[in-house]
Amino acid sequence: MLSAINIVSFDVPYPANYGGVIDVYYKIKALFECGVKIHLHCFEYGRGEQKKLEEFCEKIYYYKRNTSIINHFSVLPYIVKSRQSALLLQNLLKNDFPILFEGLHTCSLMQDPQLKNRYKIFRESNIEHEYYLHLAGAEKNAWKRLYFQREAKKLQNFEAIVADASLILTVSKEDNIYFQKKYPATRVEYLPSFHPNNQVNSHIGKGDYILYHGNLSVAENSLALEFLIQNVFSKITYPVIVAGLNPAPALKNLINQYQNTRLIENPDELEMEKLISNAQLHCLYTHQATGLKLKLLNVLYSGRFCVCNSKMVHGTGLDDLCLLADTPEQIIETIHTYFTMGFSNDTIHQRIKVLGENYNNGLKAKKLIELIGERLSV
Repeated sequence: MLSAINIVSFDVPYPANYGGVIDVYYKIKALFECGVKIHLHCFEYGRGEQKKLEEFCEKIYYYKRNTSIINHFSVLPYIVKSRQSALLLQNLLKNDFPILFEGLHTCSLMQDPQLKNRYKIFRESNIEHEYYLHLAGAEKNAWKRLYFQREAKKLQNFEAIVADASLILTVSKEDNIYFQKKYPATRVEYLPSFHPNNQVNSHIGKGDYILYHGNLSVAENSLALEFLIQNVFSKITYPVIVAGLNPAPALKNLINQYQNTRLIENPDELEMEKLISNAQLHCLYTHQATGLKLKLLNVLYSGRFCVCNSKMVHGTGLDDLCLLADTPEQIIETIHTYFTMGFSNDTIHQRIKVLGENYNNGLKAKKLIELIGERLSV
């Protein structure tokens, strides 16, 4: 039985306000609620120490991420090199608990000889080199594009380190297939992302606006929003609200060009919850079918109709809960059909069934405990 675990996080996982740290934070919370003692190790680079984490963690260790420009010239990926820490190794050696490495970012110690006999878990959030190649394709600046291309190659080479893990946990069924094929000697299990939702809270009835939300400083999200504004939102008259973190000036200018689109910049958690629950339609779009988009889960737990493209739900098993539309014409047609339609209890009950079976945090925590416990008892 798992009694305690080390979790190595790429960032301070609170506040839980973007994709990666949402999974980490709510995983910590769910494991704590199952009686597991958490020894949290996190790299800090701007978020500071967070007292909230002390509610769930037995011990918390903070390590300063080394963001020196010289780390860009390493053979290691920058996201890995900047998180190397001798102190982290010293602290991991203070106990013999399993070690959960959150993301490829934190895996520099995976092959360390001093951890050879430890139970090590790799938690993937993306197939990182594919993600970086997509960032390169989305980047307009030539130097940044070259940087992403070089990092993608480094990440592809570095990924082999996860073969030393005792267990690989994937966030989507598609990613699960990828890791099973590439690392057949390592146990690979599908464990969807943890998230802030305990029950479906969607409201019946109708809203009066379309919502697009996300971290707008991330190239993937800003590119998706540009596509939607230029090809969908500018072609309709329904009110559209764009809500998200740190949009670039060019993106703000694009939003402000159209009378039916309005930007809410850096909304707090309460405002974001209200925006999600009161919208009539959520429009989600991605150019890249990797990982699990946590904002999709938030919408399905708390929002009304969700129109998205096939890549958004790829490998998630959530296709039947969404209105799938891949072309601008299909998206516009779907918006016309559902903007005036009432959201019903039947749809809510369908979500309760599907999400309860596959995305319940408590059940996922118990599965993780069982997976580790099976190996520890051997």
